[in-house]
Amino acid sequence: MDRISGLPDEVLVKILSFVPTKVAVSTSILSKRWEFLWMWLTKLKFGSKRYSESEFKRLQCFLDRNLPLHRAPVIESFRLVLSDSHFKPEDIRMWVVVAVSRYIRELKIYSSHYGEKQNILPSSLYTCKSLVILKLDGGVLLDVPRMVCLPSLKTLELKGVRYFKQGSLQRLLCNCPVLEDLVVNLSHHDNMGKLTVIVPSLQRLSLSTPSSREFVIDTPSLLSFQLVDRNDNSHTFLIENMPKLREAYINVPFADIKSLIGSITSVKRLAISSEVGYGEDFIFNHLEELTLWNKYSSNLLVWFLKNSPNLRELMLVSETDDHENLGMLSWNQPSIVPECMLSSLQKFTWFKYLGRPQDRDIAVYILKNACRLRTATIKSDTRLFTKLEMITELRLSSQASSTCELNFS
Repeated sequence: MDRISGLPDEVLVKILSFVPTKVAVSTSILSKRWEFLWMWLTKLKFGSKRYSESEFKRLQCFLDRNLPLHRAPVIESFRLVLSDSHFKPEDIRMWVVVAVSRYIRELKIYSSHYGEKQNILPSSLYTCKSLVILKLDGGVLLDVPRMVCLPSLKTLELKGVRYFKQGSLQRLLCNCPVLEDLVVNLSHHDNMGKLTVIVPSLQRLSLSTPSSREFVIDTPSLLSFQLVDRNDNSHTFLIENMPKLREAYINVPFADIKSLIGSITSVKRLAISSEVGYGEDFIFNHLEELTLWNKYSSNLLVWFLKNSPNLRELMLVSETDDHENLGMLSWNQPSIVPECMLSSLQKFTWFKYLGRPQDRDIAVYILKNACRLRTATIKSDTRLFTKLEMITELRLSSQASSTCELNFS
């Protein structure tokens, strides 16, 4: 007997846990000693996006025959990567039932097929007391039964999921009392017009949509919020205050987001892309780091400088190479130097700097008025000759801070 085979079972199982499940299963042909060791693995991953039809058929036979015999009393993680065109929904449901019966902690299913009837989740999953992480990606139908109770679920990711009816998601969320992380990437065929998220325990929320929505959000414990519109649509928002919110990423260019802005004024870190005015009533007293996508009117920059008295770091990102489009980015500097420029701004970075007249005016204004600035970094992808001209222009401009280090890259 070789030295490795002479090790205790628990040591061999531990070794197998560091290799892909497919490799671990292949060790069963080595000898009788290894035949059933893989069945004690607590983390299982089956399938691949690159599998052929014949490989999927072999996988189906393997799971039908072996998964019910799995010996580990607890399955920490069970992951399926499937092409549903090669599987019957009842087969997948049976595999999930087996995983649930082993006190599963994490379930992740990727499905590449968007059929009309893809209800692959058994009702027992919705009452699984041990489930902590649930991630569904692709053509999975979420048909939430009346009996739902997921007392341990802390992380929920739903990407491209189809919903059986309008209230399916909220019914699920209402029965996750300790949910902390929620990711919802909506699709054109999700059967959901209004998105309602009412979760008192939620700490991190990420929403993405390709079409117009009505958002209703009530998450008083939220710390991090991300909202992305993938197709520049119009939205409406009904959002309760988020007093604990510390960071937000907002990319909804054409929406009326005044109600949203009013709910995120407690953030310390904010990244935003929008061309809609926000009014004069919102003050970001806690905001320290701000990232702006500089493809719309510079009024957005002026607005944030005026209303962020404690801003410490400013990052601008240019998103257009249209050197002729000067009007949209015209610079109208504030009539009064904002408080943050005089007392708190320490770091300024401009990504994809193009060196257009309005870009130069903005950069020169910040260098000229930011009294506490420590570093200013200009990053450009333009030609060397043009870049040298830009460097010369900015180096010759006056600087309010004698200790500021000006960098170009």
